Amino acid sequence: MAKGAFINREQVILRRFKQDSTSLDRHMKVSGVVSLLGYGITPKLALFAALPFLEKSITLSLEGSRVTRSSIGAGDLKLFTRYTMIQRDLPSKTFRLAAFGGLKAPTGQHSKTDFLGKLPRDLQPGSGAWDSFAGIVLTYQTLPFQVDGQVSFRRNGTANGIQVGNEIRTDLSLQYRLLPQRLSGDTGHFLYGVVETSFINRKYHKLAGVPDHTSGGTTVYLTPGLQYVTKKWILEAAVQIPIVQNFKGTALRTDYLFTTGFRINF
Repeated sequence: MAKGAFINREQVILRRFKQDSTSLDRHMKVSGVVSLLGYGITPKLALFAALPFLEKSITLSLEGSRVTRSSIGAGDLKLFTRYTMIQRDLPSKTFRLAAFGGLKAPTGQHSKTDFLGKLPRDLQPGSGAWDSFAGIVLTYQTLPFQVDGQVSFRRNGTANGIQVGNEIRTDLSLQYRLLPQRLSGDTGHFLYGVVETSFINRKYHKLAGVPDHTSGGTTVYLTPGLQYVTKKWILEAAVQIPIVQNFKGTALRTDYLFTTGFRINF
């Protein structure tokens, strides 16, 4: 990211949960927009802020009837920085290694209620807790393709006596140029196919400091997508499909997550 440059990313998300192992037959939906703004302080150091605005709802069977509970509002603000530690530029290729880290502030409401009382934690717009995260990103880019790898750790804070389990995550993605197949001097538009895999391991939650052994687990996602890239902006769309959802409790299983949006450099 160039010094003094801004980047704006707007991402629409549609997430569906339908795989319920309990008799409640829960169906959950999460829809909304995540807005991100970044600024290049130096050619190597950049700052970012991201804020989601989400609508969440769950329909379940309760005393013989189907009941819907929902919330809408801004979520928790995420602030983080990224520093490029290594950059090697060669003809038609580049290699970069960057570190990132930041905080998630509890800016979203976390005590909303409805006709049944206080909404469950997963339905609240915010978590009520301060979280921290850090990781490293490796990028290798050539004219026909780009490979990105990422490893990160997230430490979740405590709110209302509940500490969500800490999270370890690894991501690997490949972006391959589909069009144009041959480059010319005035080529300025590109279509890329994208395939990404994500491995997420979450530790036990803690309730009043006591581990909840029915929580936590491992998830593996496969995410195919498309990117349309120009010099100033990018359009993108992808579908995240769960391959493995090895949970220890009765947490809802993701059916799919669809994302689309754009990025603008200015």
